[in-house]
Amino acid sequence: MSVIAKAYGVGERTVRRWRQEAKQPRKKSERGPGQPPKLSPEQMKALEKELERGAYAHGYGEDYWTLERIGHVIWELYGVRCATSSVWNIMQRLGWSSQKTQRVAIQRNDDKVKKWKRYVWPRIKKVA
Repeated sequence: MSVIAKAYGVGERTVRRWRQEAKQPRKKSERGPGQPPKLSPEQMKALEKELERGAYAHGYGEDYWTLERIGHVIWELYGVRCATSSVWNIMQRLGWSSQKTQRVAIQRNDDKVKKWKRYVWPRIKKVA
């Protein structure tokens, strides 16, 4: 123990105390400081069901969710105002992920796109 004490620049008594503390079972730490969740578990389940109904069901013209839209739905259903970051945390707890909506041109022809990628793009790549 004296070797360890010298290596760390502490007394042997300190090393013994460290050893005793290491043998003791550790308590699980309690939840850290911070505000309690804005929505109860029941409200979270109900919110998820509402979101699964889609944005159309809540009066939006396009069927996709944004954090702002979800925050508005939370306000309408529960009277709780949530910052965008709080809505993000709620969605994370529900297991939802953010995804960028893909916009596709109405005139898009998937067959032509495949042919272009297969035949035209490689030729352009060779020249460049």
